[in-house]
Amino acid sequence: MNGTLIITFVRREIAGRYRGSMLGIVWSLLTPLFMLAVYTFVFGIVFRARWVGVGAQGESGAGAAEPSTAEFAVILFAGLIMFQLFAEVINRAPALILSNANYVKKVVFPLEILPVVALGSALFHAGISLLVLLAFRLAVVGDVPPTALLVPVVLVPFCLMILGLSWFIAALGVYYRDINQFLGTLVTALMFLSPIFFPLSALPEWLGPWVVLNPLAFPVEATRSLLIFGRLPDVIGLVAYTTVALAIATLGYAWFQKTRKGFADVL
Repeated sequence: MNGTLIITFVRREIAGRYRGSMLGIVWSLLTPLFMLAVYTFVFGIVFRARWVGVGAQGESGAGAAEPSTAEFAVILFAGLIMFQLFAEVINRAPALILSNANYVKKVVFPLEILPVVALGSALFHAGISLLVLLAFRLAVVGDVPPTALLVPVVLVPFCLMILGLSWFIAALGVYYRDINQFLGTLVTALMFLSPIFFPLSALPEWLGPWVVLNPLAFPVEATRSLLIFGRLPDVIGLVAYTTVALAIATLGYAWFQKTRKGFADVL
């Protein structure tokens, strides 16, 4: 893939999102701050939700200290950042080729970079949100765990998973326009079926293995462990997830390249 072209398109997309607004790119910082405040108010104050069985510092069991409202918001926000990264790319995937139909008939244009550009833009906003999260944690708890430096170890296979799914959905969206109608509902369902609002340890033993099949489950749990609880992710789980992500990325790319030959005929 053309790295220079991808970087150029990512910059253009980020700049284009805020073009014409008074605050410009400052919105990329204000939006996660606003959402963090909303999550804190709704789940911590209105619903009085609590992180069952896990303390603010990651201790588990009956003796674990219950997280405060602000600490719960940090725990929740860590999982939602990963979900937003996933949702932003996947929800856009069905229309990626359709909205860039002018590139389809340009034989020299690498259409396969369009999902990569969408991922790059989403990663930029996820990075801003992560900085907000770490700053908020530092203000609430007083420190940032050194394991936060290992977040890329989880992000890389997660991005491969997203790319593979995005390549597959982008190609499918050209031929089956209805996919856009139910994909948003499916992504929302994946959010509530992933351990964002609850730890996996809170689930019945028979249900845990099924929830882990959710592509969001492992990245959410692993990122939260690294950023919030200062714990290393499960190595076996990381290797398994990376293997599956590589397979899906490879198959998704192969599917995209095979089906792209008919894009011009459909469009």
